[in-house]
Amino acid sequence: MINLFIGTKQKQSLKSVVYLQQLFIALLLLVLVTVIGTVGYIMIEGYSIIEAIYMTIITLSTVGFTEVRPLSDAGRLFTSILIIFNIAVFAYSVSILSRFIIEGDFRKILIERTMKKKIDQLENHVIICGYGRYGMEISKRFLKFGNSFVVIENAPQKIEELREDADIMHIEGDSTHDEVLVEAGIDRARVLVTTLNEDADNVYVVLTAKQLNPRLNIISRGSAINSESKLKRAGANHVIMPELIGGFYMASLVRKPDTVDFFQLMTEQEDTGVSFSEIVLNELPPSLQNKSLKEINSLELTGANVVALKSPHGDYIINPSPQTMIEPNMGIFIMGTNSQIQNFQKLVSE
Repeated sequence: MINLFIGTKQKQSLKSVVYLQQLFIALLLLVLVTVIGTVGYIMIEGYSIIEAIYMTIITLSTVGFTEVRPLSDAGRLFTSILIIFNIAVFAYSVSILSRFIIEGDFRKILIERTMKKKIDQLENHVIICGYGRYGMEISKRFLKFGNSFVVIENAPQKIEELREDADIMHIEGDSTHDEVLVEAGIDRARVLVTTLNEDADNVYVVLTAKQLNPRLNIISRGSAINSESKLKRAGANHVIMPELIGGFYMASLVRKPDTVDFFQLMTEQEDTGVSFSEIVLNELPPSLQNKSLKEINSLELTGANVVALKSPHGDYIINPSPQTMIEPNMGIFIMGTNSQIQNFQKLVSE
């Protein structure tokens, strides 16, 4: 019954601990039999420490070297018992090492430890819950654009796929469990994306994540129509309904195919030289206080175009007037080359 309450990750960690304990026991037995042999030869045959250690080693290794000195009857009996005991210890040690190597647990433990160190160093990263179709696609996009992220998955088949891809940091576990989210560095993360199949599981992840990190930006997948309101009440900032988005996208391709292709090109392709970017002004620097878009002269100074604004209340202003005043916590959407966007970021941060 206890196993029902142990997560997949906990079981894997427990298994690794058991293997390490067995290896430690095997090593301890080898040391113990060496000590017993050394002490026995000193007491029974009167050997020196060096002679006793040498005699013990050649006896345990069964190399067949000649004894240091002829053994007494008591010495022969002791040697026979030592050999029999060593056979049992040797068989146990070989079985543990063989299973450890053949089953790949040694490699898995090394990978897990290395992965944990990397995850512990992450800051402002993204946590992806689930490595299904959506989680896999998100991971591909993040790898392409260099975003830091970690995947949480508990399906054995998916875990094997993740292990084969050394570029994806991952944790084996149930993302509805607090300790798994903590291990993924939820207190340091900036975004969590949950793509689980069941809406109930996504609601549970959102509730748990929001409790662990109230400042976290949470994006959740939703399946049922009525799940959107539930997920937002649980704490999700955005709820994505794949079927609705797919239908909207296909309808848009019918009505405005070139416009859809243009925006997809601008948001996904970096080789065009021009892209969109969003800059959030959490605090206004002195250079932007009580100034309008025209007064900051961004186009002439940076070459980047301001195409939209997002007010602190969440309202969008498309193609804003040059007289629009800059406000704290405002989002600015700009279009330009990478260098133009970087120049604009410098302008609004000075």
